[in-house]
Amino acid sequence: MHHDTMTTRDRFRAVMNFQPFDRLPLMEWAGWWNLTIDRWHEEGLPKDITDGQEIRRHFGQDLHVQGWLRMHKDGMPSPASHGAGVVANEADYDRVREFLFPWPVIEPETWTDIAAQQQAGDVAVWFTLNGYFWHPRTLLGIEGHFYALYDQPRLVQRMNQDMVDWQLRVIEELYKYCTPDFMSFAEDMSYNHGPMLSKDQFAQFLTPYYRQVLPAMQKHGTVTIVDSDGDITVPAAWFADAGVEGILPLERQAGVDVNEVRRLHPDMRFIGCFDKMVMNRGEAAIRTEFERLLPSAGQGGLIISCDHQTPPGVSYQDYLLYMRLFREYAEQAGRMSQQTA
Repeated sequence: MHHDTMTTRDRFRAVMNFQPFDRLPLMEWAGWWNLTIDRWHEEGLPKDITDGQEIRRHFGQDLHVQGWLRMHKDGMPSPASHGAGVVANEADYDRVREFLFPWPVIEPETWTDIAAQQQAGDVAVWFTLNGYFWHPRTLLGIEGHFYALYDQPRLVQRMNQDMVDWQLRVIEELYKYCTPDFMSFAEDMSYNHGPMLSKDQFAQFLTPYYRQVLPAMQKHGTVTIVDSDGDITVPAAWFADAGVEGILPLERQAGVDVNEVRRLHPDMRFIGCFDKMVMNRGEAAIRTEFERLLPSAGQGGLIISCDHQTPPGVSYQDYLLYMRLFREYAEQAGRMSQQTA
């Protein structure tokens, strides 16, 4: 039997605040691909277990709840294809603006329920806001957004300022129900060779908006994390400068090494980092990956988790093995955290 001495919430907060902890949280932060769950249902996962929380319980994971916020009203135009835009200029933006920024957006029943689970200590609670690279891109499209940074800078800034004004109202409303333990900004702005914009563009188009919104959550103790895929090694410094406290998921395939980012930014928090591509390569490979992460995890501020969703190439038996080894290394990291305290 494993004797855990902390609640899920206490454990999460202790790790994130660089305090001693009994063991790492056993988390998969992003849920699972349908294809992965379909496969596991054929291989031994009981067929009636389909819900995210039930799956987490089945594998003995710590629970987290992500509160979702509606970003658009009904009737929002859809892009013609993936990556296409719905807005090309200021006049278009004026037309679609009525479909943005729904209000009210906080559902009292949902958040009362989440608050009760959090009070019981059973879950770590988080929510997600759109970031300031992501938001204009959803409106302008991938290519249109890049051009707009040069051709229509004021439009991009107006889009972000409008969103910030809404986000600040949303945060104020949300915190009447509970204080989330962490939050993420949806902000995919790197690919496998680094960031998609320059440091100067980041300073012009992202930093001012982060600086307005972050304090509204940080004053309550919520850990603020940017969710950007790709290689974030270089922009980690830009985010830190803007006041962001952490990054997920630090994709190994994109060349990110959390130990290197930790060396450069010792106070940043990280979630993820475990290379999902080794999960079906057997015990030795999985152990090697945990060993790579252990020195940073033992210092605190790092919650090991799959560095995106577990892929369908991972069998049910592979995942049970991964969880068994995860538990072992989670406890080892806990012992390390108590020695350094």
